[in-house]
Amino acid sequence: MRLIAIAALSALAAIIPVAAPAQTPAPPAKSAVATFAGGCFWCVEADFDKVEGVISTTSGYTGGRVANPTYQQVSAGGTGHTEAVKVAYDPAKVSYEKLLDVFWHNHDPLAKNAQFCDHGEQYRAGIFYHDEEQRRLAEASRQAVQKRFKEPVQTEISPAGAFYVAEDYHQDFYQKNPVRYKFYRYNCGRDKRLEQLWGKKNGES
Repeated sequence: MRLIAIAALSALAAIIPVAAPAQTPAPPAKSAVATFAGGCFWCVEADFDKVEGVISTTSGYTGGRVANPTYQQVSAGGTGHTEAVKVAYDPAKVSYEKLLDVFWHNHDPLAKNAQFCDHGEQYRAGIFYHDEEQRRLAEASRQAVQKRFKEPVQTEISPAGAFYVAEDYHQDFYQKNPVRYKFYRYNCGRDKRLEQLWGKKNGES
């Protein structure tokens, strides 16, 4: 009986088409990293997450002198850090130049050690470049922005250094706490000031 059963299974297998092997998944798109500081990192995350080609955004602290700072330390001032966002993006879908354009149109380049209602070096604006090409493009973009304004552009351009990821509750804050986020953004006057600087269609020259 066992031999008959085996023979039957073999015959059945012969008439059932064998499924084609699953195709190997395509490798993930090549990604690059950009780091920007434009005041409250909740808002900077929200602005960059809207950009096609951006893979992820991470809020954190950079440009300071203290290792592994906490939000309480940074927000109190004195550590030298500024709130920043690390942007992972697909260069095949969005260029670094485009990210720079988004950045400039979503912060106040004329404010020194402040952004909107937040004041102190922990809210200073900056571009933190990761290679020489980013530095070159950042410098060129700042020169172009300076031509638009009579006041000096205060946004700093510095080499990217240690980046410390902020506490979990800060990540994607605008999605986790939309009411609180919108209340903060409105009362801070961010969009009103951006309209004054760049016009009603924020994000366009």
